Amino acid sequence: MRVVFAGALAAVLVCGVAPAAQAQPTKRLGDCAAGQLCLWPKTEFRGARQTSELAGIDIESCMTLPAGTSAASLANRTGRPVTTYQSATCAETGEFATYPSGSWAPESPYTVRAYKVWEQ
Repeated sequence: MRVVFAGALAAVLVCGVAPAAQAQPTKRLGDCAAGQLCLWPKTEFRGARQTSELAGIDIESCMTLPAGTSAASLANRTGRPVTTYQSATCAETGEFATYPSGSWAPESPYTVRAYKVWEQ
């Protein structure tokens, strides 16, 4: 009986899981060039993209998004870790999260109003 069950389980794993994993389409990520931090106002990298490059960012300083704007998705291609903040003053009393370089976040768990780029 155990041999039959093991054989059936193996058939499910080989036939059922592998084709389903292959059939899932890959989501297209937003456009964001190397060396940039890209922020979108809507989830799934939708809306007018805001970009920042290292040359225009004060490292380890709070960078507030322009008044009246926020972000719901982001891509970090700066080569450095980036922390995003719910607070426009980078206060840690609100929500915040750090994203390593190469991160693509199609949906932030909170509205992003500011960020800091770290040395390393």
